[in-house]
Amino acid sequence: MGKWFPKLYDSLMGPLEHRGVQGIRKNLIQKAQGNVLEIGSGTGLNFPFYLQAEQVIAIEPEPLMRKQSLSRATQSRVPIEVMLTGAEELPFTDNSFDTVVGTLVLCTIPDPQKALEEIRRVCKPNGQVLLFEHVKVNHPVLGRMQEWMTPVWKRLCDGCHLNRNTLELVKQTGFRVTSLERHYRNIFLVIEAVNRK
Repeated sequence: MGKWFPKLYDSLMGPLEHRGVQGIRKNLIQKAQGNVLEIGSGTGLNFPFYLQAEQVIAIEPEPLMRKQSLSRATQSRVPIEVMLTGAEELPFTDNSFDTVVGTLVLCTIPDPQKALEEIRRVCKPNGQVLLFEHVKVNHPVLGRMQEWMTPVWKRLCDGCHLNRNTLELVKQTGFRVTSLERHYRNIFLVIEAVNRK
């Protein structure tokens, strides 16, 4: 696949951001505290919303997206370092982070279970995990459409899966979900969880 998707990501997301996604991001990211890890930080759309964090380590495996995010990182109110790496093998010691953040990212990670296990490893006991994800809906027609569209969607949108049951994966990994919000006919979930160890 060409490199058009990273270059156009902000433009493609613009309409959604203005129709409420930006507000959802802002409300969630402002809750991040202490030493923060953001996985799949993309072009840095979350960076302006960090207020309570002491510092943020953001990881992004796509070089073009990381490069685009650097100007947002330098303008942030908190120190943000953006590293070129993926979430399935995090280069951090156990219990390193107070908060782990992910927004619209678990849909694209090839092995989301492995990524969540790594998040659990590097997040401190009782640390918080803040996720905003789109998921497969429990609807006979829409759910089938998501399954049908996913193979083509993955090729067009840099590996994005429309049909992942992210909430179930979060629970299976051992996190305790403390808050759940549903948006846009249950396609988008805001998940707040605690890392039980």
